[in-house]
Amino acid sequence: MSLFDAAAFQAETGVSRETLDRLAAYEATLRKWQPKINLVGPSTLPDAWRRHFLDSAQLHPLLPEGTRVLVDLGSCAGFPGLVLAIMGVPEVHLVESDSRKCAFLREAARVAGAPVTVHNKRIEAVPPIVADVVTARALAPLNDLLNWAHPFLQDRGAALFPKGQNVADELTDTTKYWKMRTERFDSRTDPTGTILRVSGIARV
Repeated sequence: MSLFDAAAFQAETGVSRETLDRLAAYEATLRKWQPKINLVGPSTLPDAWRRHFLDSAQLHPLLPEGTRVLVDLGSCAGFPGLVLAIMGVPEVHLVESDSRKCAFLREAARVAGAPVTVHNKRIEAVPPIVADVVTARALAPLNDLLNWAHPFLQDRGAALFPKGQNVADELTDTTKYWKMRTERFDSRTDPTGTILRVSGIARV
């Protein structure tokens, strides 16, 4: 079976040639840095266009209309925040506590011409940014994500969180502490995965 490549990504997402070229520059930088820093699971690198780039890009159609400011928590290798910046979100903040990963993020953003600000801090140490959207991928249980996201969103914006097969249990646990509106979308890259869109977040 052939792997999902850049051409397949373009066919799936409909991005322009220019956007694809910028994403390809990011992908090449990821491959260059991966041996020095463990940015993604080594077994996922050969299928990076599907496992990481499409997995991130599928959030783009779910962004609320008029989204201008996005905060990506625990950015690591830049998924999904850097992909969404390249796809057109005007102002993206990448929050990552590991200095080496921040160096990678700055270089990847430079070669891709992406409008991002990298914050080399723990999430709790970042001064609240008024965000339209908060994202986080493979970072923590939903309750923890809401604790971190709430200062950036208050009750005005939305959060997008890709989740796995335990999403129902996470939602049950989280409703003990939070009031929120939730929408669920099937993942296009993981048959057991779900993307949560959470809004109206307030503590119980």
